[in-house]
Amino acid sequence: MASAGLGLIVLMAGCSDSPRALGSATSAASANAPANTAAEPTSTPAGPGSRAPNTAQKPAVSLAPPKPPRNHDELRLQAAHRLVEANPQHSYIGKVPEILLAIPVLEVTLNRDGSIKRIVVLRKPHEEPDTIQLAIDALHRAAPYGDLSRLPSPWKFTETFLFNDERRFKPRTLD
Repeated sequence: MASAGLGLIVLMAGCSDSPRALGSATSAASANAPANTAAEPTSTPAGPGSRAPNTAQKPAVSLAPPKPPRNHDELRLQAAHRLVEANPQHSYIGKVPEILLAIPVLEVTLNRDGSIKRIVVLRKPHEEPDTIQLAIDALHRAAPYGDLSRLPSPWKFTETFLFNDERRFKPRTLD
């Protein structure tokens, strides 16, 4: 009887030690975070002091050349599609789980040719901060984002990465 009680305690402890961000609480969590939480600009896939456990990149996926976007909304949507296409092993499509592993938010500033100029972290997840580097790496694999010379500057977009328990993301733009 004592071993059954001990087993129940171990089982209950294992179920409650890992807090997760609720998918429905995304806006509440974002509202609690400062607008520019720990702005971490970077322009390289693995910046100095990177805490990503595995910065080795998989072989690059061959992407079709991006079309020049006609407006900023089209730029954001095209970027989200390119993120998924360039990162098939790191992304998912379909229903977002109710409980998410992490929800980093990044602002991406682009150069006229669609290459990445700067990435700033707007929301840093408290529980899984390494997902920031996973998102940054995914953004670099999907670049360039098209000729932006016909769009008014600034050439930037914001993307929210919805990470599931398998450490795979879905761009919120596609949700």
